[in-house]
Amino acid sequence: MRTMRVLAAIGLASVSLLSTAVPASAADDPARQVVIRDGETKPVYDYAKAVREQVYVETPVDSDRDGKRDRVSVYVTRPKETDGGLKVASIIEPSPYFGGTIDAPYHPADVTDVPRISPWSPPTGPQPPVNYNRVYYDNYFVSRGYAVLSANTLGTGDSDGCPSAIGPEEKTGMKTVVEWLTGKAKAFTKDGKEVKASWSTGNVAMAGKSYDGTLPVAVASTGVKGLKTIVSISGIASWYDYYRAEGGVVSPGGYVGEDADLHAKVVLTRKNPEVCAGPIHEMEKAMDRVSGDYNAFWDQRNFAKDLGNYHGSVFQVAGINDWNVKPKNFTDLWEALGRNDITRKLWLHQAAHDDPLYVAQQSWLDAVHQWFDHELYGVRNNVLRQPKVHFETSPGKWTDYRDYPEPGAHDVTLRLGASHGDQPGVLGPWVPGYGRKQQFVDDPARTADSLIAAQDKADPNRLLYVSEPLPKDVRISGTPEVSVRASVDGKSPYLSALLVDYGTDQRITGFGPTKDTWCFGDTLGTDSGCRPKYAYTTAQTPYDVISRGWLDVRNRHSDSRTEPIQAGRTYSFDWDLQPRQYQLKAGHRLGVVLLVTDRDYTLHYPAGTKVSVTLGESSIRLPVVG
Repeated sequence: MRTMRVLAAIGLASVSLLSTAVPASAADDPARQVVIRDGETKPVYDYAKAVREQVYVETPVDSDRDGKRDRVSVYVTRPKETDGGLKVASIIEPSPYFGGTIDAPYHPADVTDVPRISPWSPPTGPQPPVNYNRVYYDNYFVSRGYAVLSANTLGTGDSDGCPSAIGPEEKTGMKTVVEWLTGKAKAFTKDGKEVKASWSTGNVAMAGKSYDGTLPVAVASTGVKGLKTIVSISGIASWYDYYRAEGGVVSPGGYVGEDADLHAKVVLTRKNPEVCAGPIHEMEKAMDRVSGDYNAFWDQRNFAKDLGNYHGSVFQVAGINDWNVKPKNFTDLWEALGRNDITRKLWLHQAAHDDPLYVAQQSWLDAVHQWFDHELYGVRNNVLRQPKVHFETSPGKWTDYRDYPEPGAHDVTLRLGASHGDQPGVLGPWVPGYGRKQQFVDDPARTADSLIAAQDKADPNRLLYVSEPLPKDVRISGTPEVSVRASVDGKSPYLSALLVDYGTDQRITGFGPTKDTWCFGDTLGTDSGCRPKYAYTTAQTPYDVISRGWLDVRNRHSDSRTEPIQAGRTYSFDWDLQPRQYQLKAGHRLGVVLLVTDRDYTLHYPAGTKVSVTLGESSIRLPVVG
């Protein structure tokens, strides 16, 4: 941790905030300073009377190429007392979704020769309505003395410019919103009158989920002054690892055919969207859906490499079972924060692409309330003395760790070997059949579930290796790695591997709304401070996919360089599976499944690719605790 820097920052903040955030024992006039009592900001401001205004922040970029500076539309909600001299800290939720979404064609998942791009033209229908009601930070924090800003990213809602899956101009556009709050940028009303954020302390947070949780990471990577902290829920450190894996084109789970350009097309909700046709068509080419290589397009969207510029803190949240923003996406961010000594905190829950508001309800609000109070108002509380990692081990049950992966995790290598028959094979530290070869033929029409369900049967379209029953409980904590010695002959460039927990057990099968609701904040008209309660569903299942991973064999040396392979020649292929925090039970068996096409994630090349795997020289490395 940057101890001296953090202490210095808190010290400076306490000096600059003496007139705005004074403990109630010293002064209890909410018109002059935010009220702090019992170590927290108090809900003393009338949400119904809050000032609500829309401003347009002028950026230095011209992403729609119309010769004018793009402006970002921002909807501000702040206590009415700020019109009388009260200064408050700000929470920005940046998003492309306030203007809704529109349909755009997915790219073909089936490949006959090379991956193709679906034809697209800008939308011609009516602009979707802009709606800010889905934000919940305003319902909870405005009454506690915060301004909450909903900022439409470029090309969306009422903003100018063009969306770009957070390319350089989109990143700069949102950075400028922070600069307006610190007095270094200009904003205007719709009719052109300049608006100053004279009510702002200059202490700013950014928070959001998914794309909204990635924008804060991008802005943090610029090192913009005033951004004291970010809350990144299901955020991404590098877009390459969202849409690619080890050189291979992959999709977020359930969205086969999606790519970076789709993320721009579906949020192109600005007026006159046709002006963005050129920039978006340029994205289609630059992202390179054919080779899948890491290139300049993806490097511009790799925020992890620039986080050394950031001098604030990060509260990170992820779903350990999220296969949209996959586990690698949260671990890449977590590790980048650690490398740069950035103050950080992590919550991991058992749901998927879900907000912690639904998973933990008031416990989440209490935690993020403490975090904002400490980071934006210098409130002395114990938020940084709490354990760094808070993990939901099972529905509603949480435990704490000092870090992720768990300190003390060690690597265990299990080799792929022959059984008495042919298949399935065996998995263990010492295995028979060293040097033997086993083959399978790809059938892209088959799902992964159809290929892994029968743990005791051979299958021509995959290879399976199963361990002996585990003698005791053990946890996987970290990133498994597969090493395969094999030849690949056919049109598909993929190798895929799945790590499977075989053993009947009661497992989580879903997470969703119930008929009940709960209320946590202020309501004004359709802007509700209530939400449905969510609950986990469980069922007895015979197996569970712990992790999976993919490699483009042409990128065996580098994800930025394609090198053809020779049919019939044996190569060494190494690739990571998705990181996991997973409890294995005694008596269960571990399975490693080798595939070519992982239908829900990879492209589908013509059937028939043949893979021959050398036993004994192929293995999986598992980071385990226990």
